[in-house]
Amino acid sequence: MSALENFEKMLAAGKDNALLRYSLGNEYLKAGRHMEACTQFEAALGFDPKYSAAWKLLGRARMELGHLAEAAEAYRQGIAVAEAKGDVQAAKEMTVFLNRALKQLGEG
Repeated sequence: MSALENFEKMLAAGKDNALLRYSLGNEYLKAGRHMEACTQFEAALGFDPKYSAAWKLLGRARMELGHLAEAAEAYRQGIAVAEAKGDVQAAKEMTVFLNRALKQLGEG
């Protein structure tokens, strides 16, 4: 059984939390299933809006879909969360990704 199938089985069994949704989103992202990844990262953030890693991968999934403005917004929120937690590395990474999104939007 793949990791994706395992996570889907856990969710179907009623186990639902931020880490499971993040993990499921990450597997969908790896599989190129970007819309499903977005849905899972958004669900993870519904459980924990301060989950900076989920913000980062939500931004990436939205970038893959070509939803640049929405990706930029995810990165902005993720940067704010990461900075508030003192997670300097995550904030730096998301700043780089935000600048790429803005550049593609013609705003950078």
